[in-house]
Amino acid sequence: MEKLNLPDITARIWVNKNGKQEIFDESRKKFVRLTPEEWVRQHFLGFMINHLGFPSSLIVVEAALKYNNMLKRFDILAYRSDGNPCLVVECKSPAVEITQAVFDQVAMYNMTLTVDYLAVTNGISHFACRIDHEKKTYAFLKEIPAYEVLKQ
Repeated sequence: MEKLNLPDITARIWVNKNGKQEIFDESRKKFVRLTPEEWVRQHFLGFMINHLGFPSSLIVVEAALKYNNMLKRFDILAYRSDGNPCLVVECKSPAVEITQAVFDQVAMYNMTLTVDYLAVTNGISHFACRIDHEKKTYAFLKEIPAYEVLKQ
């Protein structure tokens, strides 16, 4: 897999009976197909937990939500200790450019989730913004915020 612009992780990878590589996802407690997007997701999770201080117990990976009567799946959702979601992350393959369409996708998820922070990454480039729901504005951040910032 491609070297990413994220800290290295210790990954448990194996080849399944169909000859496909799988990686163990600690959050989901199971092996999942190792795709370029999954490689990014696992690295970003490691970054969040090991470098930004997010408790692994407050992170949900690849879960469904309903938007306009359609089921959608977000990549990563982090919660505050009070049970309120605070950050939604959209992960893409390193081959996928981070465009307005990627931000539109995570913003669509946020119509249901109403978190204060959004992030997108392709493992090479990472962007985050803070949402002001009252003013209906957003501001891009210089870095992905640490849990200490978001838990307030």
